[in-house]
Amino acid sequence: MSLSGKRIWIDIEQPKTAIMFKSLLNMFENEGAKVLTTARNYDATYQILDDSHIKYKKIGMHGGEKLENKLGTYIDRLKSLFPIIKSFSPDYFVTFLSVEGTRIAYGLKIPSIAMNDEPRNEPVCKLIHPFIGNIITPECIPLELYVNLYADLEKIIRYNGLDEIAWISEYTPNPDVLKRFGLEKGKYVIIRTEPTHASYLIHKTRPEETQINTFLPPIFKEFPNHKYFLLVRSKLQENYLSKGLKTLNNENNIVITQYLPNLVDLCFYGAIVISGGGTIVRESSLLNVPSIQFFPGESAPQDKFLITNGFPLDHLRDSDQIADRTIDILNQGPTPERFKISSFKEKIDQFDNPNEVCFKHVKKNLMAK
Repeated sequence: MSLSGKRIWIDIEQPKTAIMFKSLLNMFENEGAKVLTTARNYDATYQILDDSHIKYKKIGMHGGEKLENKLGTYIDRLKSLFPIIKSFSPDYFVTFLSVEGTRIAYGLKIPSIAMNDEPRNEPVCKLIHPFIGNIITPECIPLELYVNLYADLEKIIRYNGLDEIAWISEYTPNPDVLKRFGLEKGKYVIIRTEPTHASYLIHKTRPEETQINTFLPPIFKEFPNHKYFLLVRSKLQENYLSKGLKTLNNENNIVITQYLPNLVDLCFYGAIVISGGGTIVRESSLLNVPSIQFFPGESAPQDKFLITNGFPLDHLRDSDQIADRTIDILNQGPTPERFKISSFKEKIDQFDNPNEVCFKHVKKNLMAK
């Protein structure tokens, strides 16, 4: 049975969701459903959706690092979304962690479902969990972390895997990216800044701050001929990096940018991926790329899951350790097998795809009506 005549609303509030939900959108549309996609202006979300040729409505923006601004943009976005959703009259709402979307779905009695692998995002979880219909979570994350944030145990759907498997399981490397950027595989490094605007970090670090300024210079000194892509999350971080790395500013092989197209391809063919956040190093680790996370906090259950299952991920917080480990990996160089699809495909096929879990649940509920 198809979903012809059914109307599904998907709200995308961050870059990860834009990447993750691409195949989920296709699943619903291929079943004949009419899909309305709304998105918030945050980081590279719009650019990712545009590059993926996804039709969407631009509604609202991220509130930044200040709590009062977060509240203000929430109110504004709620007002903008409400008439659009009321007119569309969806049969189901699907999200990752959209507070505005969840509130509207609850108020209009629209069945809803969310994916949530980030219980560290305590304020957002507390605002979503009591009102969402179901929550899809990885089995590796303890249930009590969700229950402690007001989630109903009976609403939680578990799966064996990670969110990043949603797109890595369908991924095929495209070597054309090397020619596009003038790169040699295994001869460049991707580094991502910390998510300093996230609600779980705004009281721990300044919005512009990043540890990259400390650990990159010794790495560059050892490997000055490698290319370095520094992915920032805001203009504040870009300026902070430029000032902190002023002795390297004239180096043509250091690129500071907020967005890189074909990022998964760039990760796959790179020498190493280093990040202060979680998503990019989880996907690179799943691709069998040596990865280092320097998130300023405890290792998340997802990271422990990857390490336990033999994926190449380290969580290091000390700048000297990050530099030493990176230099060691670059000295070793990649093995020829690392650039083969089989190096990661067979391993991740044993785990669940959360998009499929979500799609099957929504379809089952819609068909039961």
